[in-house]
Amino acid sequence: MQAQVSCELEVDRTTATSSAPSTGRLVGIDLVRGLAVFGMYSAHVGPDVAVGGPVGFLLEAARGRSSALFAVLAGFSLIIITGRPHPRTGRSSRQAVARIVIRSVLLAGLGYALTALDTQVDVILSFYGLLFLTALPLYRLRARKLALIAASGALILPQVLYVVRKSIQEGNWADAVTARDPLAWITGTDGIVELLFTGEYPVLTWMPFLIAGMAVARLDLTRSGIRSRLALTGGALALLGYGASWLALRLVPHAFSAVAAATDGGSASSAWWSDAVGEPDDGTPLAWLLVAAPHSQTTFSILGSTGIALVVVAACLTVAERLPRLMRLATPIAAVGMTALTVYVLHIVALWFFTDVWHMAAIEDETMSALPILLGFIAAAALLATVWTRLFRRGPLEYLLHIATRPAQYIK
Repeated sequence: MQAQVSCELEVDRTTATSSAPSTGRLVGIDLVRGLAVFGMYSAHVGPDVAVGGPVGFLLEAARGRSSALFAVLAGFSLIIITGRPHPRTGRSSRQAVARIVIRSVLLAGLGYALTALDTQVDVILSFYGLLFLTALPLYRLRARKLALIAASGALILPQVLYVVRKSIQEGNWADAVTARDPLAWITGTDGIVELLFTGEYPVLTWMPFLIAGMAVARLDLTRSGIRSRLALTGGALALLGYGASWLALRLVPHAFSAVAAATDGGSASSAWWSDAVGEPDDGTPLAWLLVAAPHSQTTFSILGSTGIALVVVAACLTVAERLPRLMRLATPIAAVGMTALTVYVLHIVALWFFTDVWHMAAIEDETMSALPILLGFIAAAALLATVWTRLFRRGPLEYLLHIATRPAQYIK
C-alpha cells in the first residue's frame, strides 16, 4: 500500500513570526498541512478509488499527491527555521543548522520505530530525516536559484534513479552495501540503499519537492500578484507533467503496451495520473519514465505533483489572507496542520492497535464500507487538534521535538 505522507518538521512559531510580517501566511500553511494530513488518512484507511463518483475522484486526487505536498511544506519549514525572508548569519545560523540536524536525526529514529510496528503504511519520517540533511546546505540560496535546482533535479534525478535501480536489479552491489551498513543492522531495513534508491520515498527523486518548497518560502508572499503567479506556475507544471505523460504514453511506439505488460493487472490507461497503474512486477521498462502516476519516481510525476502542491499552497494562503470567515470555518483543519506530527504518529499507532479492524476494511475497500472509518479518523483528529491548540501552542510531539533541540542554543 502506498503511503501518502508523513509529517514535516514542526515550525517554531515564535521564530517564524519574528521573521515574517504576516501571520496569515503561517495560518495558510497550517491549513495546507491539515488538508495533506486528511489526504494521507484517505490513502491509509479510506475506500479504494474504484468506488468512482465524487468520492472516488477526491480519493484519487489525494493519493500520492498528499505526500508530495508535505515534502513541499517541509522545504518551507526548513527555510522558516533557518531564517526568512533572509537567511540567518553568524551564531544564529549555526544554531538553526544544529536544530535542523537534531530534528532530522529524531525524525529518522521515530520513523524507524513506527516502521517496526509493521503496519501497511510506508512511513516517510526516516526519508524525511535524510531529505532535510541533504537539502540543508542550500538554505542560503535565493528563490530563483532554488527553483532552478528543483527544476534541474526533476529533469535529471529520475533518470539517474532509473539507471541505479536497473543496476541493482542486475547486480548484487546493493546487497553488499547493505551487509556492511550499520544503519541496516540497527533498523532491520535496507539502510542507506533504501533511503536513497529503493524505498517508497527515495531521497534521490524526492529532493525536488523539498527544494521547490524552499524556493516558495523565499518569496515575499505578501506582494501583489505573487500568489496568483504561484498558482499559475503550479497549474502550468501540473498540465505539463500530466498532459505530457498522457501524450507520450500514446504517441511513443509501444510505450503504453510496455507499461501495461510490466504492471500485469494495473490500470495502464490511467498511468498518466492514477496510482491504480500499480508498480512494475518484473523489471522496469524504459517506457516507465513516461508515467506520471504518484510514487512512480519519474520527471512527469514530480512536475505534476509539484504543480498541484503549488496550487493548493496558493489557494490556502489566499483564503487565510482574504477570506477570514471561510478561514474561521477551516480552523479545525488548520489545527490539525499545527499538530501534524502528533496526529500522524497517532494514526499509525491506531492502525497498529486496531489491526484486525483495519484489515477488514482493507479487504472490503472497493465498496464504501471504509468511508465511515475514514470519517472517524478525520473527525477524531480535528476534534483533538482543535481542543489541544486552544490550550497549547504546539502539539505534544511537536513540543517534545522543540525541547530536544534546545541544546542548539549553546552553540557559539
